[in-house]
Amino acid sequence: MMKTLQNEPAAPALLDRRDERVRHDDSLAGSIRAFWDRIRSGDLGSLPVIVGLAIIWTVFQALNPVFLSSANLVNMLFDCSTVGVISLGIVCILMVGEIDLSVGSVSGFASALVGVFWVNQGWPVVLAVLIAMIVGALIGSLYAFLFNRFGMPSFVSTLSGLLAVLGLQLYILGATGSINLPYGSWLVNFGQIMVMPDPVAYLLVALAGIAFFFAGYRTSARRRAAGLSAKSTGGLLLRAVIITVALEAVAFYLNQSRGIPWMFGLFVGLVAAMNYALTRTKWGRSMQAVGGNREAARRSGINVSRIYASAFVTCALLAATGGVLSAARLATASQQAGTGDVNLNAIAAAVIGGTSLFGGRGSAYSALLGIIVIQSIASGLTLLDLSSSLRYMITGAVLAVAVIVDSLARRSRISHGRA
Repeated sequence: MMKTLQNEPAAPALLDRRDERVRHDDSLAGSIRAFWDRIRSGDLGSLPVIVGLAIIWTVFQALNPVFLSSANLVNMLFDCSTVGVISLGIVCILMVGEIDLSVGSVSGFASALVGVFWVNQGWPVVLAVLIAMIVGALIGSLYAFLFNRFGMPSFVSTLSGLLAVLGLQLYILGATGSINLPYGSWLVNFGQIMVMPDPVAYLLVALAGIAFFFAGYRTSARRRAAGLSAKSTGGLLLRAVIITVALEAVAFYLNQSRGIPWMFGLFVGLVAAMNYALTRTKWGRSMQAVGGNREAARRSGINVSRIYASAFVTCALLAATGGVLSAARLATASQQAGTGDVNLNAIAAAVIGGTSLFGGRGSAYSALLGIIVIQSIASGLTLLDLSSSLRYMITGAVLAVAVIVDSLARRSRISHGRA
Protein backbone atom coordinates (compact mmCIF):
# COMPACT_ATOMS: atom_id res chain seq x y z
CA MET A 1 0.00 0.00 0.00
CA MET A 2 2.82 2.36 0.93
CA LYS A 3 4.55 1.56 -2.36
CA THR A 4 1.39 2.44 -4.28
CA LEU A 5 1.02 5.77 -2.49
CA GLN A 6 4.64 6.64 -3.15
CA ASN A 7 4.24 5.98 -6.85
CA GLU A 8 1.03 7.96 -7.32
CA PRO A 9 2.61 11.44 -7.42
CA ALA A 10 5.02 10.25 -10.10
CA ALA A 11 2.29 10.07 -12.75
CA PRO A 12 1.53 13.81 -12.85
CA ALA A 13 5.25 14.53 -12.87
CA LEU A 14 5.73 12.28 -15.86
CA LEU A 15 2.80 13.95 -17.61
CA ASP A 16 4.28 17.37 -16.92
CA ARG A 17 7.63 16.35 -18.37
CA ARG A 18 5.91 14.81 -21.40
CA ASP A 19 3.91 18.01 -21.96
CA GLU A 20 7.14 19.98 -21.61
CA ARG A 21 8.72 17.85 -24.35
CA VAL A 22 5.67 18.45 -26.56
CA ARG A 23 5.96 22.20 -26.06
CA HIS A 24 9.70 21.98 -26.59
CA ASP A 25 9.17 20.23 -29.91
CA ASP A 26 6.81 23.03 -30.95
CA SER A 27 9.64 25.55 -30.80
CA LEU A 28 11.88 26.41 -33.74
CA ALA A 29 14.96 25.16 -31.91
CA GLY A 30 13.21 21.88 -31.17
CA SER A 31 12.27 21.48 -34.83
CA ILE A 32 15.86 22.11 -35.89
CA ARG A 33 17.16 19.61 -33.35
CA ALA A 34 14.60 17.03 -34.50
CA PHE A 35 15.64 17.61 -38.12
CA TRP A 36 19.31 17.18 -37.19
CA ASP A 37 18.55 14.00 -35.24
CA ARG A 38 16.78 12.52 -38.27
CA ILE A 39 19.80 13.26 -40.45
CA ARG A 40 22.20 11.69 -37.92
CA SER A 41 20.03 8.58 -37.74
CA GLY A 42 20.12 8.17 -41.54
CA ASP A 43 16.68 9.61 -42.33
CA LEU A 44 17.88 11.99 -45.04
CA GLY A 45 14.60 12.26 -46.91
CA SER A 46 14.83 14.43 -50.02
CA LEU A 47 17.76 16.48 -48.76
CA PRO A 48 20.50 14.88 -50.94
CA VAL A 49 18.55 15.22 -54.18
CA ILE A 50 17.59 18.84 -53.42
CA VAL A 51 21.23 19.71 -52.73
CA GLY A 52 22.28 17.90 -55.91
CA LEU A 53 19.64 19.69 -57.95
CA ALA A 54 20.80 23.06 -56.62
CA ILE A 55 24.38 22.25 -57.63
CA ILE A 56 23.34 21.10 -61.12
CA TRP A 57 21.27 24.23 -61.72
CA THR A 58 24.04 26.51 -60.45
CA VAL A 59 26.67 24.93 -62.71
CA PHE A 60 24.55 24.93 -65.87
CA GLN A 61 23.26 28.45 -65.26
CA ALA A 62 26.85 29.69 -64.88
CA LEU A 63 27.82 27.97 -68.14
CA ASN A 64 24.73 29.09 -70.07
CA PRO A 65 22.36 31.83 -68.80
CA VAL A 66 19.56 30.41 -70.97
CA PHE A 67 19.30 27.32 -68.77
CA LEU A 68 17.05 28.85 -66.10
CA SER A 69 15.07 30.97 -68.53
CA SER A 70 11.32 30.53 -68.23
CA ALA A 71 11.07 29.22 -71.80
CA ASN A 72 13.64 26.47 -71.19
CA LEU A 73 12.07 25.50 -67.87
CA VAL A 74 8.65 25.14 -69.52
CA ASN A 75 10.17 22.81 -72.13
CA MET A 76 11.78 20.82 -69.32
CA LEU A 77 8.41 20.40 -67.61
CA PHE A 78 6.87 19.04 -70.81
CA ASP A 79 9.73 16.54 -71.18
CA CYS A 80 9.67 15.54 -67.49
CA SER A 81 6.05 14.45 -67.57
CA THR A 82 6.28 11.42 -69.87
CA VAL A 83 9.10 9.49 -68.20
CA GLY A 84 8.10 10.92 -64.81
CA VAL A 85 4.77 9.06 -64.90
CA ILE A 86 6.63 5.84 -65.74
CA SER A 87 9.06 6.47 -62.88
CA LEU A 88 6.12 6.85 -60.50
CA GLY A 89 5.23 3.23 -61.27
CA ILE A 90 8.83 2.23 -60.59
CA VAL A 91 8.52 3.79 -57.13
CA CYS A 92 5.62 1.41 -56.40
CA ILE A 93 7.46 -1.72 -57.46
CA LEU A 94 10.66 -0.72 -55.65
CA MET A 95 8.63 -0.14 -52.48
CA VAL A 96 7.97 -3.88 -52.27
CA GLY A 97 11.59 -4.73 -53.07
CA GLU A 98 11.03 -5.84 -56.67
CA ILE A 99 11.84 -4.40 -60.11
CA ASP A 100 10.20 -4.02 -63.52
CA LEU A 101 12.63 -3.90 -66.44
CA SER A 102 9.90 -3.80 -69.08
CA VAL A 103 8.39 -0.38 -68.38
CA GLY A 104 10.03 1.07 -71.48
CA SER A 105 8.65 -1.66 -73.73
CA VAL A 106 5.20 -1.41 -72.13
CA SER A 107 5.16 2.34 -72.73
CA GLY A 108 6.22 1.87 -76.36
CA PHE A 109 3.60 -0.83 -76.90
CA ALA A 110 0.91 1.42 -75.41
CA SER A 111 1.83 4.24 -77.77
CA ALA A 112 1.73 1.80 -80.70
CA LEU A 113 -1.74 0.61 -79.66
CA VAL A 114 -3.00 4.19 -79.60
CA GLY A 115 -1.61 4.80 -83.09
CA VAL A 116 -3.03 1.58 -84.54
CA PHE A 117 -6.52 1.82 -83.05
CA TRP A 118 -6.94 5.58 -83.36
CA VAL A 119 -5.29 6.34 -86.71
CA ASN A 120 -5.31 3.06 -88.63
CA GLN A 121 -8.60 1.63 -87.35
CA GLY A 122 -10.43 4.92 -86.90
CA TRP A 123 -11.54 4.26 -83.33
CA PRO A 124 -12.28 7.19 -80.96
CA VAL A 125 -9.08 8.43 -79.35
CA VAL A 126 -10.47 8.01 -75.82
CA LEU A 127 -11.27 4.36 -76.50
CA ALA A 128 -7.80 3.77 -77.97
CA VAL A 129 -6.15 5.32 -74.91
CA LEU A 130 -8.36 3.26 -72.58
CA ILE A 131 -7.45 0.02 -74.36
CA ALA A 132 -3.73 0.85 -74.17
CA MET A 133 -3.99 1.39 -70.41
CA ILE A 134 -6.01 -1.80 -69.89
CA VAL A 135 -3.40 -3.79 -71.82
CA GLY A 136 -0.72 -2.30 -69.58
CA ALA A 137 -2.62 -3.41 -66.48
CA LEU A 138 -3.01 -6.91 -67.94
CA ILE A 139 0.74 -7.15 -68.51
CA GLY A 140 1.30 -6.21 -64.88
CA SER A 141 -1.24 -8.85 -63.84
CA LEU A 142 0.74 -11.47 -65.77
CA TYR A 143 3.93 -10.53 -63.93
CA ALA A 144 2.07 -10.75 -60.63
CA PHE A 145 0.71 -14.20 -61.51
CA LEU A 146 4.17 -15.49 -62.44
CA PHE A 147 5.61 -14.05 -59.23
CA ASN A 148 2.91 -15.20 -56.81
CA ARG A 149 2.07 -18.55 -58.41
CA PHE A 150 5.46 -19.79 -59.56
CA GLY A 151 7.85 -17.64 -57.57
CA MET A 152 9.51 -16.34 -60.75
CA PRO A 153 11.89 -13.50 -59.84
CA SER A 154 10.65 -10.16 -61.09
CA PHE A 155 14.01 -9.53 -62.74
CA VAL A 156 13.53 -12.57 -64.97
CA SER A 157 9.81 -12.17 -65.70
CA THR A 158 10.05 -8.48 -66.57
CA LEU A 159 13.20 -9.03 -68.64
CA SER A 160 11.28 -11.66 -70.60
CA GLY A 161 8.41 -9.21 -70.84
CA LEU A 162 10.73 -6.52 -72.16
CA LEU A 163 11.62 -8.71 -75.14
CA ALA A 164 8.13 -10.09 -75.72
CA VAL A 165 6.34 -6.74 -75.51
CA LEU A 166 8.95 -5.11 -77.73
CA GLY A 167 8.28 -7.82 -80.28
CA LEU A 168 4.54 -7.13 -80.09
CA GLN A 169 5.22 -3.43 -80.60
CA LEU A 170 7.25 -4.08 -83.75
CA TYR A 171 4.64 -6.54 -85.02
CA ILE A 172 1.58 -4.30 -84.76
CA LEU A 173 3.40 -1.31 -86.26
CA GLY A 174 4.18 -3.37 -89.34
CA ALA A 175 6.57 -2.54 -92.16
CA THR A 176 6.09 1.23 -91.94
CA GLY A 177 7.47 1.28 -88.41
CA SER A 178 5.71 4.47 -87.38
CA ILE A 179 2.28 6.11 -87.27
CA ASN A 180 1.88 9.88 -87.22
CA LEU A 181 -0.82 11.17 -84.88
CA PRO A 182 -3.08 13.94 -86.20
CA TYR A 183 -1.77 17.42 -85.50
CA GLY A 184 -4.45 19.65 -84.06
CA SER A 185 -6.07 16.79 -82.14
CA TRP A 186 -6.64 17.38 -78.44
CA LEU A 187 -4.25 14.58 -77.47
CA VAL A 188 -1.34 16.03 -79.46
CA ASN A 189 -2.17 19.54 -78.28
CA PHE A 190 -2.20 18.26 -74.71
CA GLY A 191 1.30 16.86 -75.15
CA GLN A 192 2.80 19.82 -76.99
CA ILE A 193 1.13 23.17 -76.44
CA MET A 194 -1.65 23.15 -73.83
CA VAL A 195 -0.74 25.21 -70.75
CA MET A 196 -2.72 26.46 -67.77
CA PRO A 197 -4.20 29.97 -67.90
CA ASP A 198 -2.36 32.22 -65.44
CA PRO A 199 -5.27 32.53 -62.93
CA VAL A 200 -5.77 28.75 -62.93
CA ALA A 201 -2.07 28.16 -62.20
CA TYR A 202 -2.11 30.62 -59.28
CA LEU A 203 -5.32 29.11 -57.92
CA LEU A 204 -4.00 25.54 -58.06
CA VAL A 205 -0.82 26.57 -56.26
CA ALA A 206 -2.86 28.28 -53.53
CA LEU A 207 -5.05 25.19 -53.14
CA ALA A 208 -1.92 23.04 -52.84
CA GLY A 209 -0.65 25.26 -50.03
CA ILE A 210 -3.99 25.06 -48.21
CA ALA A 211 -4.05 21.26 -48.60
CA PHE A 212 -0.50 21.07 -47.23
CA PHE A 213 -1.49 23.04 -44.13
CA PHE A 214 -4.63 21.04 -43.37
CA ALA A 215 -2.84 17.71 -43.91
CA GLY A 216 -0.17 18.74 -41.41
CA TYR A 217 -2.78 20.10 -39.01
CA ARG A 218 -4.73 16.83 -38.99
CA THR A 219 -1.54 14.85 -38.41
CA SER A 220 -0.55 17.10 -35.51
CA ALA A 221 -4.03 16.86 -34.00
CA ARG A 222 -3.92 13.07 -34.06
CA ARG A 223 -0.45 13.04 -32.49
CA ARG A 224 -1.56 15.39 -29.70
CA ALA A 225 -4.61 13.23 -29.04
CA ALA A 226 -2.27 10.25 -28.66
CA GLY A 227 -0.01 12.16 -26.27
CA LEU A 228 2.86 12.43 -28.76
CA SER A 229 4.94 15.42 -29.75
CA ALA A 230 3.47 17.45 -32.60
CA LYS A 231 4.24 20.50 -34.67
CA SER A 232 2.63 23.75 -33.60
CA THR A 233 -0.18 25.25 -35.63
CA GLY A 234 1.79 28.44 -36.05
CA GLY A 235 4.78 26.55 -37.38
CA LEU A 236 2.63 24.63 -39.84
CA LEU A 237 0.98 27.84 -41.01
CA LEU A 238 4.34 29.55 -41.47
CA ARG A 239 5.70 26.62 -43.46
CA ALA A 240 2.58 26.49 -45.64
CA VAL A 241 2.80 30.22 -46.34
CA ILE A 242 6.49 29.99 -47.27
CA ILE A 243 5.88 27.04 -49.61
CA THR A 244 2.86 28.71 -51.20
CA VAL A 245 4.68 31.99 -51.78
CA ALA A 246 7.66 30.14 -53.29
CA LEU A 247 5.45 28.12 -55.63
CA GLU A 248 3.46 31.21 -56.61
CA ALA A 249 6.75 32.89 -57.52
CA VAL A 250 7.70 29.89 -59.65
CA ALA A 251 4.30 29.97 -61.36
CA PHE A 252 4.69 33.70 -62.02
CA TYR A 253 8.13 33.13 -63.54
CA LEU A 254 6.93 30.28 -65.78
CA ASN A 255 3.99 32.39 -66.89
CA GLN A 256 6.46 34.88 -68.33
CA SER A 257 6.88 32.32 -71.11
CA ARG A 258 4.13 29.90 -72.10
CA GLY A 259 3.08 28.88 -68.60
CA ILE A 260 2.75 25.60 -66.71
CA PRO A 261 1.91 22.65 -69.03
CA TRP A 262 -1.29 20.79 -68.31
CA MET A 263 0.62 17.56 -68.89
CA PHE A 264 2.98 18.46 -66.04
CA GLY A 265 -0.06 19.31 -63.94
CA LEU A 266 -1.40 15.81 -64.61
CA PHE A 267 1.95 14.34 -63.55
CA VAL A 268 2.01 16.33 -60.31
CA GLY A 269 -1.61 15.34 -59.66
CA LEU A 270 -0.69 11.67 -60.02
CA VAL A 271 2.27 12.19 -57.68
CA ALA A 272 0.04 13.81 -55.05
CA ALA A 273 -2.55 11.03 -55.36
CA MET A 274 0.13 8.35 -55.08
CA ASN A 275 1.67 10.10 -52.09
CA TYR A 276 -1.70 10.10 -50.35
CA ALA A 277 -2.18 6.42 -51.16
CA LEU A 278 1.26 5.46 -49.87
CA THR A 279 1.14 7.52 -46.67
CA ARG A 280 -2.53 7.73 -45.68
CA THR A 281 -4.09 4.42 -46.63
CA LYS A 282 -3.92 0.85 -45.40
CA TRP A 283 -2.66 -0.18 -48.84
CA GLY A 284 0.28 2.20 -48.61
CA ARG A 285 1.24 1.06 -45.13
CA SER A 286 1.01 -2.54 -46.32
CA MET A 287 3.31 -1.73 -49.25
CA GLN A 288 5.95 -0.42 -46.86
CA ALA A 289 5.51 -3.36 -44.51
CA VAL A 290 5.88 -5.95 -47.29
CA GLY A 291 8.94 -4.19 -48.68
CA GLY A 292 10.51 -3.92 -45.24
CA ASN A 293 9.93 -7.51 -44.13
CA ARG A 294 7.74 -9.84 -46.15
CA GLU A 295 7.44 -12.56 -43.51
CA ALA A 296 6.63 -10.12 -40.73
CA ALA A 297 3.98 -8.52 -42.93
CA ARG A 298 2.43 -11.93 -43.65
CA ARG A 299 2.32 -12.83 -39.95
CA SER A 300 0.65 -9.53 -39.14
CA GLY A 301 -2.27 -10.47 -41.40
CA ILE A 302 -1.39 -8.61 -44.59
CA ASN A 303 -2.33 -10.34 -47.84
CA VAL A 304 1.19 -10.28 -49.25
CA SER A 305 0.28 -11.76 -52.64
CA ARG A 306 -2.37 -9.12 -53.18
CA ILE A 307 0.06 -6.33 -52.31
CA TYR A 308 2.63 -7.66 -54.77
CA ALA A 309 -0.06 -7.94 -57.44
CA SER A 310 -1.17 -4.35 -56.88
CA ALA A 311 2.42 -3.14 -57.17
CA PHE A 312 3.02 -4.94 -60.48
CA VAL A 313 -0.31 -3.79 -61.95
CA THR A 314 0.17 -0.18 -60.85
CA CYS A 315 3.69 -0.09 -62.28
CA ALA A 316 2.63 -1.45 -65.68
CA LEU A 317 -0.49 0.75 -65.78
CA LEU A 318 1.57 3.89 -65.18
CA ALA A 319 4.10 2.72 -67.77
CA ALA A 320 1.30 2.48 -70.35
CA THR A 321 0.04 5.91 -69.30
CA GLY A 322 3.52 7.32 -69.79
CA GLY A 323 3.62 5.75 -73.24
CA VAL A 324 0.37 7.48 -74.21
CA LEU A 325 1.75 10.81 -73.00
CA SER A 326 4.98 10.19 -74.92
CA ALA A 327 3.01 9.57 -78.12
CA ALA A 328 1.14 12.82 -77.52
CA ARG A 329 4.40 14.67 -76.90
CA LEU A 330 6.07 13.37 -80.08
CA ALA A 331 2.87 13.19 -82.17
CA THR A 332 3.92 9.76 -83.37
CA ALA A 333 3.97 6.07 -82.43
CA SER A 334 7.12 4.43 -83.70
CA GLN A 335 9.40 1.45 -83.24
CA GLN A 336 11.79 3.67 -81.26
CA ALA A 337 9.16 4.56 -78.66
CA GLY A 338 10.06 3.17 -75.25
CA THR A 339 13.54 2.08 -76.35
CA GLY A 340 16.86 3.78 -75.72
CA ASP A 341 17.21 5.31 -72.28
CA VAL A 342 13.55 5.22 -71.19
CA ASN A 343 14.12 2.27 -68.83
CA LEU A 344 17.32 3.82 -67.53
CA ASN A 345 15.75 7.20 -66.85
CA ALA A 346 12.59 5.79 -65.26
CA ILE A 347 14.47 3.56 -62.82
CA ALA A 348 17.24 6.08 -62.20
CA ALA A 349 14.74 8.86 -61.45
CA ALA A 350 13.05 6.81 -58.73
CA VAL A 351 16.37 5.87 -57.11
CA ILE A 352 17.96 9.30 -57.47
CA GLY A 353 14.83 10.83 -55.97
CA GLY A 354 15.27 8.78 -52.81
CA THR A 355 13.41 5.48 -53.23
CA SER A 356 15.40 2.65 -51.72
CA LEU A 357 16.49 -0.30 -53.84
CA PHE A 358 16.17 -2.45 -50.72
CA GLY A 359 12.41 -1.95 -50.47
CA GLY A 360 10.17 -0.61 -47.75
CA ARG A 361 11.16 3.02 -48.09
CA GLY A 362 10.33 5.60 -50.71
CA SER A 363 8.07 8.43 -51.71
CA ALA A 364 5.96 9.37 -54.68
CA TYR A 365 7.84 12.66 -54.76
CA SER A 366 10.97 10.65 -55.55
CA ALA A 367 9.76 10.32 -59.13
CA LEU A 368 9.15 14.07 -59.38
CA LEU A 369 12.50 15.13 -57.95
CA GLY A 370 14.46 12.41 -59.72
CA ILE A 371 13.11 13.10 -63.19
CA ILE A 372 13.75 16.83 -62.74
CA VAL A 373 17.39 16.01 -61.94
CA ILE A 374 17.75 13.79 -65.01
CA GLN A 375 15.98 16.21 -67.34
CA SER A 376 18.04 19.10 -65.99
CA ILE A 377 21.22 17.24 -66.91
CA ALA A 378 19.90 16.46 -70.39
CA SER A 379 18.72 20.03 -70.98
CA GLY A 380 21.93 21.59 -69.69
CA LEU A 381 24.15 19.42 -71.89
CA THR A 382 21.94 20.10 -74.91
CA LEU A 383 22.24 23.85 -74.41
CA LEU A 384 26.01 23.48 -74.15
CA ASP A 385 25.98 21.46 -77.40
CA LEU A 386 27.85 18.58 -75.78
CA SER A 387 27.74 14.93 -76.75
CA SER A 388 24.90 12.78 -75.44
CA SER A 389 27.56 10.36 -74.24
CA LEU A 390 28.28 12.79 -71.41
CA ARG A 391 24.63 12.68 -70.39
CA TYR A 392 24.81 8.91 -69.89
CA MET A 393 28.05 9.17 -67.94
CA ILE A 394 26.83 11.99 -65.69
CA THR A 395 23.46 10.34 -65.10
CA GLY A 396 25.22 7.07 -64.26
CA ALA A 397 27.51 8.86 -61.82
CA VAL A 398 24.57 10.61 -60.13
CA LEU A 399 22.75 7.26 -59.88
CA ALA A 400 25.82 5.64 -58.31
CA VAL A 401 26.08 8.44 -55.76
CA ALA A 402 22.36 8.09 -54.94
CA VAL A 403 22.74 4.36 -54.29
CA ILE A 404 25.82 4.95 -52.13
CA VAL A 405 23.94 7.55 -50.09
CA ASP A 406 21.01 5.15 -49.70
CA SER A 407 23.33 2.34 -48.56
CA LEU A 408 25.10 4.57 -46.03
CA ALA A 409 21.78 5.87 -44.74
CA ARG A 410 20.54 2.30 -44.35
CA ARG A 411 23.62 1.37 -42.33
CA SER A 412 23.09 4.42 -40.13
CA ARG A 413 19.46 3.45 -39.51
CA ILE A 414 20.50 -0.09 -38.63
CA SER A 415 23.09 1.19 -36.14
CA HIS A 416 20.40 3.36 -34.56
CA GLY A 417 17.92 0.48 -34.51
CA ARG A 418 15.59 1.99 -37.14
CA ALA A 419 15.99 -0.41 -40.09
